[in-house]
Amino acid sequence: MGVYDETLGESSVSLLINTYLYGVVSYQFAAYYQANFNDRLPVKFACMVLFLFLLDTFHSIAVIYMAWLYTVTNYANPAVLQYALWPYNFTPIGTAFAAFVTHIFLGDRIYRLTHSKVLFGIVIAMALPTFILGFACGVEAWIIKLIVDMPRIDNLATAWLALQMSVDIFITGTLSIVLSRTRTGWPATDSVVRRLIRGAIQTGLFASIFSLGDLITFLVLPYTNLYGMFAIPVGRIYSNTLMDTLLVREKLKLQMSSSAFERTSRMMGWVPGPPTNPRAAATSIHFGVHRSLQDSADAVSLDGEQKNAPGLSPA
Repeated sequence: MGVYDETLGESSVSLLINTYLYGVVSYQFAAYYQANFNDRLPVKFACMVLFLFLLDTFHSIAVIYMAWLYTVTNYANPAVLQYALWPYNFTPIGTAFAAFVTHIFLGDRIYRLTHSKVLFGIVIAMALPTFILGFACGVEAWIIKLIVDMPRIDNLATAWLALQMSVDIFITGTLSIVLSRTRTGWPATDSVVRRLIRGAIQTGLFASIFSLGDLITFLVLPYTNLYGMFAIPVGRIYSNTLMDTLLVREKLKLQMSSSAFERTSRMMGWVPGPPTNPRAAATSIHFGVHRSLQDSADAVSLDGEQKNAPGLSPA
């Protein structure tokens, strides 16, 4: 193993992973704005898509700048590897912001699906301390600076990442259960519901995997940069899963009528409108998916009856 494998080598890998994911989410951001969805204003501008895009852009540029400082500016100064540069220390803060925005958005979705203030309150009660702990980790790391002293925030980092994973698991489980109850037993309808459930699972699964990897590597190998391979890209993971949740509507449009799609959009909190009961929305989805098929079948059946009826001849 080379002298810099556990420092520059692992930092380079984390840079590559993060840059790739930033490219993916950049495409998603562009696709979202080109689609011209009739979304609620807070979703589109205030604290959601635009904020995440700016946050991801800033963090990704900062990570590239950090690589430049390590490998170019301080090429002949290996002692710089003893320090965690500010883009590293900003990572918990950026991740905390991305996770908080995503958790609040998904908590609002749970509320719109269940009309339960209790469930929404639980999400808020878990997401807010998670954000505070993540922000505190970043501030503390900024103060410490020396990598050899980073184990001083072990307890803080453990509490933050454990609580963050708990929020992801709770949201994923709740959305999966709620959406599964909207199944009608019809294949076309259930395929739409399964797509929404898969998106809900992806939202928590990948973020939890990266958070768990970050926690384990930080505690077991605190003097290397291996934890950066998980810590730096996790913010892009949150953006990716949230944008996938918004962009899934393009595929749903192909399976549903316009009225059923509009009802589902209101149910999922994509567009403004009065709250919609999930079961009623699922029924609307079903009729929307099957209405055109049923109309075609009725037309064929009527044509056949006319051909077979006595005294009637085809026109």
